[in-house]
Amino acid sequence: MLKATKHRPLATTITGSLPRPSWYVSNLAGRRFSMAMADLVFREQYTDVLAAHVVDQSRAGIDILTDGDARFDMDVGGRSWFSYAAERMEGLEDPGLRPQPWTSPRERTPGDILHEVMEARLPFYVRGPVGRGGLEYARVWKTAQRMTAKPVKFGTCSGQLLEAVVLNQHYASRRELLFAIADSFNQELHDLADAGCPIIQIEEPLLHYVAGVDEGAELTTGLYIDAFNREVAGLRKKTEVWVHTCWGNPAAQRVEVATSGYEASLELLDRLDVDVITFEAASDGGAALPAIGKIISKDKKVCVGGVHHRSLEVETPEQVASIIRKALRFIEPERLIISSDCGFGRQGMSRMHAFHKMVSLVRGANLVRRELGLEEAPCLAAEPRYSLLV
Repeated sequence: MLKATKHRPLATTITGSLPRPSWYVSNLAGRRFSMAMADLVFREQYTDVLAAHVVDQSRAGIDILTDGDARFDMDVGGRSWFSYAAERMEGLEDPGLRPQPWTSPRERTPGDILHEVMEARLPFYVRGPVGRGGLEYARVWKTAQRMTAKPVKFGTCSGQLLEAVVLNQHYASRRELLFAIADSFNQELHDLADAGCPIIQIEEPLLHYVAGVDEGAELTTGLYIDAFNREVAGLRKKTEVWVHTCWGNPAAQRVEVATSGYEASLELLDRLDVDVITFEAASDGGAALPAIGKIISKDKKVCVGGVHHRSLEVETPEQVASIIRKALRFIEPERLIISSDCGFGRQGMSRMHAFHKMVSLVRGANLVRRELGLEEAPCLAAEPRYSLLV
């Protein structure tokens, strides 16, 4: 169900995370969100950082906001993206320093920055039936949405990615665990949709990482598709459902795998029960856009990255506009959404870099909107009369 992006061609957004302000030193540290919000220091810092994230996105002119993934702890390499769920779900126990089941060659190589990230990942054991426990996604989303009239998108890592980084000691097979996690997430996401969340974004199904190289694997692409659709079953009747794909951002690095492009996975991604599919595009100049336009069904919207999340160089508005113009050769404007390639991370870049990337994203979209006769988004950050030099 298209809600937030209905009748909004070239809407802008970011994937999710924003750099943490230096003064935001509180962490959830394993607590339930509602319990942490009873802590005066945490509540003040958390609500203040939400306000900062909302204002930065709003003055940049972003149409669809996020909470900056502010619930995640400051940790090594973005560990909380996985561990927020693992720390709070039933059946997952005893995180510890041990090899993670699913890794890339760089992650297995001592001396590589991604190996250091793996040393801090601390995988959990699955020792009992999996349940959603205290995820409290609806409460997390409400706390951000009540700060703005603009739609706030809520993102979470996919159940299949969580399955790939935990150690199964309970279920008879990985397949059983995969579907148990999918069912638990589905319950939690329905509560989130029922609370009124306008966009739910499921992040990083493994299809583009394993397409074409899963022969003989215990979990095939077909099983991953089935598990994903089980995770989001029924949600599109209530809200707008997105799936985010990219090539990673641990410690601002690309995850190197056998596959290096989207082409082999596009038909698989098109089978997902979603309204919008997102693609990393700024990092490679939109190399996959012709194939995306050809293969992704017309009943789905396509969200493409206009700014790169692993680079500190801030794109110019014309560079952003160039990506959008290329996308429009293959995707109709009413089906096109513009975003960052992935989240900006909590430690990969400064707030200044992330902010100006958002400003360039909107200014670039406005260039193309002007060419198409579409309404431009106000961008207070680029308003000449507010310059301190005037």
